[in-house]
This record gives sequence, structure tokens and C-alpha cells, in this order.
Amino acid sequence: MQSRNETIYLLVLLIVMIMMGLPFIFSKRERKKKKRKELSPELLTERKKLFHAVVFPGFFLFLIWFVKFTEFGLQTDFASYGIYPGKWNGLSGIITAPLVHADIKHLFDNSIPVFVLSVAIFYFYREIAYKIFFIIYFISGFLVWIIGREAYHIGASGLIYGFAAFLFLSGIIRKNTNLLAISLLVIFLYGSLIWGILPYDFTISWESHLMGALTGFSLAIVYYNEGPQRKKYSWEEENEEEEEDVEEENTEINREVSPE
Repeated sequence: MQSRNETIYLLVLLIVMIMMGLPFIFSKRERKKKKRKELSPELLTERKKLFHAVVFPGFFLFLIWFVKFTEFGLQTDFASYGIYPGKWNGLSGIITAPLVHADIKHLFDNSIPVFVLSVAIFYFYREIAYKIFFIIYFISGFLVWIIGREAYHIGASGLIYGFAAFLFLSGIIRKNTNLLAISLLVIFLYGSLIWGILPYDFTISWESHLMGALTGFSLAIVYYNEGPQRKKYSWEEENEEEEEDVEEENTEINREVSPE
């Protein structure tokens, strides 16, 4: 009965999403040429950047929902495709575990944050976005396989913790105003995630949360010099030039002065 209700819920949700998207799709084609003429080159570039930032996260979101639809269609349970720590056959779960979710609520709870946080990474850190995504994906899963409890660990929550940790720490250590704003936004939206890394509820994979967060923090440090950097203002560049001039003058004076 529960399976039937969940299937009906999924179908209704799919129909609503399609109905909401149809007007946008048809109207977009008509307005596309007109808007291109009106928009400035800078705005067009920004829109293209946003579009590319949404593509891969959108594909991943589609994939995890497709897996759940397939699971319902086959009337089976994919939980055995999760990570099972300490077992060699559980290693394959590193690839499949983030795609599998226990039920609709589990999937829905993970869908929004994994999409929002991954879009933020692909938008603000596009040079290293794929590295960040896949390293968190595989390394956090491998660490769960090493230290996790003997149970099937499933869901994309490890990715969520990894993305949130990376965005938070990276924005701080880079001292970039825009990235720092993203860090504060992550705290505001997902600050309560910190409780998920504590072993207080053994019905959830707190190991995935913890390993994801540690991986995200580590990558923020490792890739500190890659991706967007802190913007230097003109007055800072002038100060640096003055300091360099002073150092050169001091060096010349020291060369000219002979010891007594």
C-alpha cells in the first residue's frame, strides 16, 4: 500500500513539473532571439556561465530521481547497492550509493541542497568544479567503506556535507568578498547540518556526513591556489609597488655603503 501511494505521489509530482515547464520551454524559444539583441555582452556571458553551472548538477538530480523511478517500476529495493564497509563487494557501492535513497522523503530532502550547493560550486569554482565534485564523491565513499558500521550506507547526503564544507571554508580562506558571502549563506541555510556528523541517530549514515565534511574541508585547503582568488583593489596594488620601490632603494643603499 505504501509503495502504491509513493508511486502515485511520484507520478503526480512528475506531471506537475512537466506542466510547469511547458510554458517556459515554448515561450523561451520565441523570446530568445529578441533578448539576445537587447542584452549586453557581459550579461550574455553571465547567463552562459549560469547555464553551464546548472547543466551537470541538473543531470545528477535527474539521475537520482530516475534511479528511484526505476526502483519503483521494478518493484525492488536498491539498498543493497549501497556501501557496505569492510566487504570487498561493498566497494562498488562507492559509485552507486549516492544515487540510491531509502524512500521519497529521503530523496526529496537531499535533492534541493545537493542541487543548490553543486550549482554554487560549478558557478563560482568552475575551473575546479569537476575535480571537487568527483573527489568528494569517491573519497568520502571510500572513507565510509573503511570506517563505517557494518550496514548499507546510501544517499547523497555525504555529497551535501562535502559541498557545504568546501564552500564554507574556501570562501573564508580565499578572502574573496563574493565567496565569503556564499560561506555565510551556507551557514544560514545549512548550519544545522553540523548535528548530522554526530553519532546520535544510528538510522542515518553519520559516517557519510562526517567523511564528506572532512573531504570538503581538505579540498578547500588543497585547492586554495586554484580557482577564483581574492580581488586586489587599485590602492593595494599601489601600496605593493611602493613597498617594492622602497625595498629596491634599501638594497641599493646597502650595496653602496661599505663596512668600516
